[in-house]
Amino acid sequence: MKKRSIVTGGSGFIGSHIVDKLIDLGHEVLVIDDHSATCHEYFYSNSKATYYVTSITNSNIEKLFEGVDYVFHLAAEARIQPSFENPELTINTNVLGTANVLKYAAKNNVKKVIYSSTSSSYGLRNAIPLSEDMPTDCLTPYSITKVAGENLCKVYSRTYGLDTIILRYFNVYGGRQPTKGQYAPVVGLFQKQFKQGKPFTIVGDGLQSRDFTHISDVVEANVRAMKKDGWLGGEIFNIGTGKNFTMIDLISIIEGEGAVYTVLPERKGEARHTKADNSKAKRILNWEPKVKLEDWLNEF
Repeated sequence: MKKRSIVTGGSGFIGSHIVDKLIDLGHEVLVIDDHSATCHEYFYSNSKATYYVTSITNSNIEKLFEGVDYVFHLAAEARIQPSFENPELTINTNVLGTANVLKYAAKNNVKKVIYSSTSSSYGLRNAIPLSEDMPTDCLTPYSITKVAGENLCKVYSRTYGLDTIILRYFNVYGGRQPTKGQYAPVVGLFQKQFKQGKPFTIVGDGLQSRDFTHISDVVEANVRAMKKDGWLGGEIFNIGTGKNFTMIDLISIIEGEGAVYTVLPERKGEARHTKADNSKAKRILNWEPKVKLEDWLNEF
């Protein structure tokens, strides 16, 4: 019998790739996305999926969960800096919306909810490599709401018997990545600036470092979480490569030595360094990152 899956935020960067993969696996896919994200030039769709343009905060989504096997929950106000400008919207979508998704999943006996979370939950107090047993250190309204979503997943597993898996992504990049606006993810932004012949824009000294994870590896982590046998009940997994690069490293790979860049002021709420300890995902999910950032950028 064909599996039935919901992907919230399935018209965006990561979500649309998960939709494509599930379609390839033979699933019936329902997408819930309100098309409110401003970082996309346009929204992605797969002709074999069914789309509902509505918010996860609306009660009218409840009926969509009937007969669903898996829920991939990605819908969120997903940018760090804009969360300072409108924390109420971030809280409403990321906390109340997640509570809605979990409630309807539990009521309809969904087999598993895979929740997309963030490495920004580690903040500044934790030294790299970052592991799942470290305390959270939320620096922004965005990271606070994503950790609140994690905690809701754990509660729904403990109290309502809903199996949930939490995936903390480390700086995802790849095809369809957002490039619009000053807060676009840096890999896509740098590529856009290079194509347009504009100077790169670096925040601060450019020596802050990030663990960059290719979209195909993130999709594979979601699939392995879905297929994993046994109860995981709110377990957290880092989805990162275990290697990091500075912003200076990035522009050197893209353009070579001597690249021209301009400096932007430091931003509040951003970690200095991230690098995943991904040993738990390797051990339990049998997941292994395949794509190396430098190889992908060199092909570009």
